[in-house]
Amino acid sequence: MSGPATMRLSSLLALLRPALPLILGLSLGCSLSLLRVSWIQGEGEDPCVEAVGKPGGPQNLDSKTGLDQSDEDFKPRIVPYYRDPNKPYKKVLRTRYIQTELGSRERLLVAVLTSRATLSTLAVAVNRTVAHHFPRLLYFTGQRGARPPAGMQVVSHGDERPAWLMSETLRYLHTHFGADYDWFFIMQDDTYVQAPRLAALAGHLSINQDLYLGHAEEFIGAGEQARYCHGGFGYLLSRSLLLRLRPHLDGCRGDILSARPDEWLGRCLIDTLGIGCVSQHQGQQYRSFELAKNRDPEKEGSSAFLSAFTVHPVSEGTLMYRLHKRFSALELERAYSEIEQLQAQIRNLTVLTPEGEAGLSWPVGLPAPFTPHSRFEVLGWDYFTEQHTFACADGAPKCPLQGASRADVGDAVDTALEQLNRRYQPRLRFQKQRLLNGYRRFDPSRGMEYTLDLLLEAVTQRGHRRSLARRVSLLRPLSRVEILPMPYVTEATRVQLVLPLLVAEAPAALAFLEAFAASVLEPREHALLTLLLVYGTREGRGGPDPFLRVKAAVAELERRYPGSRLAWLAVRAEAPSQVRLMDVISKKHPVDTLFFLTTVWTRPGSEVLNRCRMNAISGWQAFFPVHFQEFNPVLSPQRSPPGVPGAGPDPPSPGVDPSRGAPVGGRFDRQASAEGCFYNADYLAARARLAGELAGQEEEEALEGLEVMDVFLRFSGLHLFRAVEPGLVQKFSLRDCSPRLSEELYHRCRLSNLEGLGARTQLAMALFEQEQANST
Repeated sequence: MSGPATMRLSSLLALLRPALPLILGLSLGCSLSLLRVSWIQGEGEDPCVEAVGKPGGPQNLDSKTGLDQSDEDFKPRIVPYYRDPNKPYKKVLRTRYIQTELGSRERLLVAVLTSRATLSTLAVAVNRTVAHHFPRLLYFTGQRGARPPAGMQVVSHGDERPAWLMSETLRYLHTHFGADYDWFFIMQDDTYVQAPRLAALAGHLSINQDLYLGHAEEFIGAGEQARYCHGGFGYLLSRSLLLRLRPHLDGCRGDILSARPDEWLGRCLIDTLGIGCVSQHQGQQYRSFELAKNRDPEKEGSSAFLSAFTVHPVSEGTLMYRLHKRFSALELERAYSEIEQLQAQIRNLTVLTPEGEAGLSWPVGLPAPFTPHSRFEVLGWDYFTEQHTFACADGAPKCPLQGASRADVGDAVDTALEQLNRRYQPRLRFQKQRLLNGYRRFDPSRGMEYTLDLLLEAVTQRGHRRSLARRVSLLRPLSRVEILPMPYVTEATRVQLVLPLLVAEAPAALAFLEAFAASVLEPREHALLTLLLVYGTREGRGGPDPFLRVKAAVAELERRYPGSRLAWLAVRAEAPSQVRLMDVISKKHPVDTLFFLTTVWTRPGSEVLNRCRMNAISGWQAFFPVHFQEFNPVLSPQRSPPGVPGAGPDPPSPGVDPSRGAPVGGRFDRQASAEGCFYNADYLAARARLAGELAGQEEEEALEGLEVMDVFLRFSGLHLFRAVEPGLVQKFSLRDCSPRLSEELYHRCRLSNLEGLGARTQLAMALFEQEQANST
């Protein structure tokens, strides 16, 4: 028995021998973990630690809630919203800008001290060179001229005395901008400022310190600590320092006598706050350069000049522009050098990536071209020549290349020729003969791409000439994204809806009023409605009123919703035009009224009204939305854009079948322009211009064939904004195309009716079924 047992034990040990180190390691690790846990538990049993949690020990409790504040800091509590039903509801008023609500401030404000003699010369030069770099630039003078320069905000104090001018400037900055900016830079108009460097300097400094930073100068007969900042080179004042200085301005103006405003400010800060000027703070050096008389900026190459924030003195405006040209060229060279260094680093790192050099995009450092995932995402190329383009905005196959598009093509051709000469000179020199073919497309991830086929004449160093064709590719990359300045609009503006109503549309008006009550009156939207009842030449004279039920419905809504204002206005016209009807309404309302011109088939809601408020900008832009028109229900099942209640199953996008990409429920009617949002003042201005350009019989004929959108398009300088509006959904209806319309409008009306019957596939199926029925 011992022999077989020994053999089995030996074989078992032979099998377990490779796993013995693993088993021993696991056992040792578990043992050490258990020992460490026992040590930690033992440390937690310290009586001093236990005493903290006992009733007699020190506890960090909240006096109101009785909770441990240390635990409360780490355990968030959910406080449910509760509103007292007995108190009236007040709408929360939001601030104009989100930065006001968050309490954030702008970084830097620049104040320029100027005079009546130099306001139109040196101050204008300062404005043209640095104004676009700073959020706000103010000019302070003692006595302003009769007419200040355009585009400049000039503040006149009425006194040329230096101390008075400086004191009133600081008082003005504190009163109007003390809560909006972190830094205040004060300079003279004979100073050139390298704006990007100054903005970067302000961005690196802490805003929580009293700082007086500039080109430090010593007072005559004073110690080294008593220094002031020379006004010719400019100086920075922190917001906190300005707040502390404000109470002492009146005292300093009466006690300190100085012929220079910068010395007066320096003495005031030292005497009242004990703060002197410094040239270096937090590792940031304020660098300035004193320009010698008759010195050429193009020949200046010292390190102090090349790194300066400000240059002083500048005796005339032309010298200011020459300095700006010099520093702009230096910044451009520096930017190109940094780009080349970054591209070299990208090339070196690309080799180490899994894709290798194949993953390197062109140009280096820019995103790769957009890769479409389906045929619907393919970005098309637009073909052009030097005279024509074959991608026209109006859908024409060919139109002249002009305006900004022609300048864009010319710049691309000149850039291609410049790059070719830079690459192959001095061996070859290229001259353009003509552009054979041109292609361009806009890639949202990269910019505008160009492919040019150029016929060139190559000239060698020996004078040999030869014509050859070469294809080049160029890219105009997207630069820094900037926010365009737009006038301020608000969602609190009251909207005046205008509904012109013909006799034939009276039955449909009842459904419009019910929908208006549900979407506008019930939620108490800030909107009013005016119905323009258009009688014919015979309706309503001695016979029944065709709008009797409409008037009764309006009265019922006013009774049902107290405080609502629904007005109606009756006019009589044989062949009413949209412009003539709008003339009647425009005279009944103030010039600041926001109109929403609608139709009886429109169903405006709160989102539509808000987009009307945001997209119609007084003196700037008129908005004409493109509504969604449902197809004929006989040919197509009625379906609507997402979010429209009671319309059945919604497709992923308005009227598009995801499986076939074909319209099934309807389409956005680009031919119709009956709905529009605009201000009364803008309409009156366009209408006055129309009356001035067209007179007499010509004006009468034009009014018969024009719509309101055409009036804005032809006789107004406003931006005309058209965009699809999923919230405007109209049931199928055939528009009444009046023969009095112009040829273009009549064609658009007929085309709208034909395109609104159904999708091409549905029309084809209807014709096929009809042919099948006729054949049988």
